Order: sequence, then C-alpha cells, then structure tokens
Amino acid sequence: MKPIYFDNNATTPVAPEVLDAMLPYLKEYYGNPSSMHTFGGQLHKKVEEARARVAELIGADPEEIIFTSCGTESDNTAIAGAVEVSGGKRHIITTRVEHPAVMNFAKHLSRKGYRSTFLPVDSLGRLDMKAFADALDDDTAIVSVMYANNETGVIFPVAEIGSVLRERGIIFHSDAVQAAGKILLNVKELPVDMLSLSGHKIHAPKGIGALYVRKGTRFYPYVIGGHQERGRRAGTENVASIMGLGKACELAKAHIENESAYLSALRDRLENALVKNCPDSRINGDTENRLPNTTNISFEYVEGEAILLRLDEHGICASSGSACSSGSLEPSHVLRAMGVPFTLIHGSIRFSLSRYNTEAEVDKVIELMPALIKDLRALSPFGKKI
Repeated sequence: MKPIYFDNNATTPVAPEVLDAMLPYLKEYYGNPSSMHTFGGQLHKKVEEARARVAELIGADPEEIIFTSCGTESDNTAIAGAVEVSGGKRHIITTRVEHPAVMNFAKHLSRKGYRSTFLPVDSLGRLDMKAFADALDDDTAIVSVMYANNETGVIFPVAEIGSVLRERGIIFHSDAVQAAGKILLNVKELPVDMLSLSGHKIHAPKGIGALYVRKGTRFYPYVIGGHQERGRRAGTENVASIMGLGKACELAKAHIENESAYLSALRDRLENALVKNCPDSRINGDTENRLPNTTNISFEYVEGEAILLRLDEHGICASSGSACSSGSLEPSHVLRAMGVPFTLIHGSIRFSLSRYNTEAEVDKVIELMPALIKDLRALSPFGKKI
C-alpha cells in the first residue's frame, strides 16, 4: 500500500528529477573536485553551477552560499561563528519556538557562560516584538529567529527584526529551512546576514544543506580542516547531493507560486473539514500569516500519539510536532510557548503537504478522521465521551 504522506515538514521524497541529476555523480563522475587531475577537477565547475541554482532560489550571489551537511549544521555554524567574531560579546537572542538546532545550541552556549534570551510568542505563535526590543543590549552578539515555524507554519517578521538589528550593527541569522522553496525569499531585500537551508525539506536528499552569508558579514568557520568552500567549511564536497540540491532549488524556484496556491487550497480543504466535522478541535497558530502547506490541529480529549497510530493503520503519515523531537514524551515546546491548554497540546497533529499530495488523499483523511476521533475519545482517559 502506497502511503499517504502528510509529514513533509519532517522530510520530503526526493524528486525524480533530483535523483536523475544525482546519479551520474554516484556512478561515472565520482572524483574529488579538489583534485589536480582532470577527472576530479572537472566536477568543480558542476559544483559551482549547483551553487548558482541555490543562490537563485533566495536571490543571493553564488559566492554567498556555503554548502553544509544539513540545516542543523548551518544553524550551528551561524551562531558559533557570530559568537567567535563578536569581540567578546556574550549575549544570544532567539525565541521559545525555535527548532532544536537553534534552541539547544543556545542552551549549550549558556552552559559555557554565555547569556541566552528566549523571546516569547503570543497565543497565535507570533513574536512579541516589545520583548525583542527590550532584550537588545550592547552585549548582544547575534539574534537568531526562524523564518517560519516547523510545527505551526507561522511566519515571523524577519524584515522588521532585521531592520532594527542593522541599525545597531548586530548580526542577524534566520533559520529558513521550512520557508525556502515554499514562499518567495529575496535576501537582497531582506536585512539578514545569514540564512539556513536544508535539502531534504525541498525534495533533495538528506545530508545536504546550505548557509547563506551576506558579503561583508564577519564569519568564522565551524568545521575546520581543508580549503573547501573557500576556507569556510572544510570537508570533501558531497558532489552528488550538491547536484541534487541545485536541481531541487531550480525546480522550487520555477514552480513556487503555482505550488503555493495549490498547497494552500489543499490545506484549507483539509483543515476546514476536520474542524467542522470533529467537535472540540481547533487550529493552532496564526492562520493569516503562515506557510501554504502546514496546518496544526488539536483534537481535545485524545492523545496525539493514538491518532497517529490509527492513521498509520490506514497508511497515513502525519506528525505530532517536530521530527527532531520525536521519541520524547514532553509536549510540544512550541504549543506550550503559545499557551495552548494541556489537553489540546497532547491531542495536536501536524499535517504538512507537498506538491505530490492530491485531493483524493486529503479526502481520504477527511473521511476517516471524524469516526477515528470519536472512537478514541470513547476510550480516552480524559473522560470526554462523544
């Protein structure tokens, strides 16, 4: 049975065109692009062509793109590098709803004597801009705020934040792993100094990412060794995956507006039906300012894990939050920061769609969910009987 895959914020299937772009570099062209001989050295040009495609997706110049192993490495690199070049500043500002790649790295630095501020959000997951302004001081080395939240899809006021920071000369990083390829980004118009991307969120393979670093931004490498990436990230280039990321970015840029309209229509069809037909349910997050592919819905009086297990029996893949937090019994830190009540947090499900999803798949979930929720509530320890 082919799965109905609604967990694309966790990872996406590799696009057929991406796989085709990668295969020659896993078979015939397996050389090292840093080699002196022609067989390996010819790959350097191909890597640069892929770099240009990644840059085009976000409006950057190719030399502003550094290839990394993933979004997590990109995030860690940005924060660690900013601290390294800060001239002794020891204050990091981020939010309470960041991906663990940022949040846990900030906590790691706190244990090493740095000072981390985690900004609050309101009940719709929107950043508290007064708290942001109040947190800034002369010791602030970097502000790292995600472009869009991985659990709710809420989009943050990156341009507004960046304008404030640019006036004060504070380095600004944004984790755009969930936003890139889903909404239009243009770093020439955005006042960001660094921005993180990840291949496996946009139909490229796992194990490849990128970090945008604006020209003139103070930077220190996180992975130190050889001369690769102009000395900014050591390690032999993952050529096949770089080619895949380049192709995925090319496809995303070509189809982003049409896909956005298609996905938002599918998402709205799904969430409107579920909220209407499943009593005591609600959408989490700002529905006016979010990614087109993401909905987070809480079903009160039932455990999210139980919902996921029942959906899995029907070949339907969804999530109860961040894939990087799976295995933890702790409720979503994002929904807790938003003040979502306990019984709703534990019954929250994230559906995240991609270009490969169909109306028929959405309708299958709409058909199944009301009876599934009713059945689980009848067994619920929370005592709600429907």
